[in-house]
Amino acid sequence: MRYFSTRGGDERLTFEETVLTGLAPNGGLYIPEHIPALPGDWETSWTKLSFTDLAVEVLSLYISPKEITREDLRALVEKSYSTFRHPDITPIKKLSDKTHVLELFHGPTFAFKDVALQLLGNLFEFFLARRNARKAAGEKPEKLTVVGATSGDTGSAAIYGLRNKANVSIFILHPKGRVSPIQEAQMTTVTDANVHNLAVNGTFDDCQDLVKSLFGDREFNAKHRLGAVNSINWARILAQTVYYFQSYFHLRAQLPAGAELQYVVPTGNFGDVLAGYYAKRMGLPMARLAVATNANDILARFWRSGAYEKVDTSALNGGAATAPAAGASDGKQAVGGVRETLSPAMDILVSSNFERLLWYLAYEDTAGSDQGAKVHAACATLDGWMQSMKSDGRVQVPVSVLELARRDFVAERISDDQTLSTIRDYFTSESAYVADPHTAVGLCAAKILSAQNPAPITQVVLSTAHPAKFSEAVTRALSSSPNFNFEHDVLPPEFKGLLEKERRVITVNAPEASLVKEIIESFAEREAASATGASSV
Repeated sequence: MRYFSTRGGDERLTFEETVLTGLAPNGGLYIPEHIPALPGDWETSWTKLSFTDLAVEVLSLYISPKEITREDLRALVEKSYSTFRHPDITPIKKLSDKTHVLELFHGPTFAFKDVALQLLGNLFEFFLARRNARKAAGEKPEKLTVVGATSGDTGSAAIYGLRNKANVSIFILHPKGRVSPIQEAQMTTVTDANVHNLAVNGTFDDCQDLVKSLFGDREFNAKHRLGAVNSINWARILAQTVYYFQSYFHLRAQLPAGAELQYVVPTGNFGDVLAGYYAKRMGLPMARLAVATNANDILARFWRSGAYEKVDTSALNGGAATAPAAGASDGKQAVGGVRETLSPAMDILVSSNFERLLWYLAYEDTAGSDQGAKVHAACATLDGWMQSMKSDGRVQVPVSVLELARRDFVAERISDDQTLSTIRDYFTSESAYVADPHTAVGLCAAKILSAQNPAPITQVVLSTAHPAKFSEAVTRALSSSPNFNFEHDVLPPEFKGLLEKERRVITVNAPEASLVKEIIESFAEREAASATGASSV
């Protein structure tokens, strides 16, 4: 299997090169040359596999044994998921006959990002160790400078996946004051020498743009050998496909006759739901994937109109904008058009991974039977769309492309008031379930979509974070309930005292790439000086 950029070019990378490179030099995202079909007997031979065994089977479809032997792959997978607190890794919890939650927060940082980033950290270490083992005595070892942007959970998960990894330094950018206190503490209280937290005065999109700018600077990238941990890294998406298969096998026998399984995914950067799309394209049976957004609803607006745009131009022109229910709170307007909501990990203006889906839509919409010509045409189309997005802040896809998108997805926008009421409803229901605000966005969207669907359907809502990570929203929703006690019902032992621990963080006063480069250069110089001093002793 080889990988190429969504924006074209002759470059065809191995899995190892794809993982270590992260973002393509032309700004595109790497995708596989083809989406592999499932083995003919997968529904019987995989049915009783553990999460670890299932991960080995799924990943093997995309990774040649010539790159990573099956034995090495199994060892990497086992090491990655040994850090999880639940034996099922991503367990299913039943809330009602028609609604389940897929709990993805049982890793070391209590967020779904752990599923991918524990594996990615081990892949980085594995590839670097193998490359350095091949070098001659005294030859300079290869190192990786990992740079990532976070709206909260990616940062801590990446840090916990890479802390103390040999020959790896990690720089995580987060929008200052715009992540939850627990999320910030999880990142900044990790004081390992190779971990660096940067608090940027700006939005998550500013942080994301800074990361892309660094990768786009070929000289700087080559000098520091940048690596990506955001979901622009293909390994992130691949790892997340596994829990779709696991949940399918768990629920398959429970489905009523004729019922379909629908996954409802709260999403900002489109990575988690894109993993479901790959699973579906591989052959996993499911209804249309449901995209659940908060007030930052660029994705919900796309499925309504086919316009992928930073600003809702229909509202500006007097049209019917996507809006919350009458009288509902919909977050606070913030810098750059991003609304500050109760579900901050989804406070994103532009969804990076959406580019991958747009490529597949462009490919399907291209006439002809010559695969090479269609790939070339799709890359050209996608590159044109992304250039328009960069220059104009919007792109309008053809109706035929929108219909293809509607074939596999539906989308719903949820307000802050709806989020709070959903948290209350599920806590006071028979299930007495405490949902974090992102999961609540998914649960609310699921309820709306279920009422619109005349066919029997069983829904799986992806629960992306532990509720303790968003204490303000959960407490605000449940403070009037006499049966609620945050410390007893929500707070895990691992979080107690976290806010009082020593922290290390660098403030970046403006979202300017030059400032971030100076910080990375400074640490690289110190590291080089330290290494020289150590070698001369």
